[in-house]
Amino acid sequence: MEKSQELELTQMRKSVQKLGSSTEKFGEPTLMRFLIARSMDADKAAKMFVKWQEWRSTWVPNGFVPESEIGEELEARKIFLQGLSRSGQPLMLAKASKHFPSKDQLQFKKFVIYLLDKTIASSFKGQEIGNEKVIVIFDLQNIGYKNVDTRGLITGFQFLQGALFSRDFWIYMRRSMTISCT
Repeated sequence: MEKSQELELTQMRKSVQKLGSSTEKFGEPTLMRFLIARSMDADKAAKMFVKWQEWRSTWVPNGFVPESEIGEELEARKIFLQGLSRSGQPLMLAKASKHFPSKDQLQFKKFVIYLLDKTIASSFKGQEIGNEKVIVIFDLQNIGYKNVDTRGLITGFQFLQGALFSRDFWIYMRRSMTISCT
């Protein structure tokens, strides 16, 4: 690690402490993600880090989402973790035809967090390196209007932007549908 990066990390840790939080449980790769996301500005990165910690403590107070809280979403068997791609990124397959708008939005939000946490955790063994990437393939075969979930899309993208801002997500559509008008 370069000297300038070490200085910014030190400054960020001090800024986080001033904001009443701690970086004790988090390694340098995690903190560097926040610094990179904020163009190496330690104060902005610290604010973002504290906000992220607050978000995590609200949505994931135990550090993980228990499967018992998202049983209905898991039973639908609509998203599968496929292991790692040739380049080592975790690969997730989402079968859109098996998704229906959720009646319980809180459960769906927790399901999205559960999926993202599991997928990201599968990308490293033992210790994160800070630049984990995720590939998502949406299989649109046999999709109908009943499968379209605007709230679900908004929720997913809000979590990607707000909570997992520094992760790279590659999203592919497979067997996309065509709409014809006569």
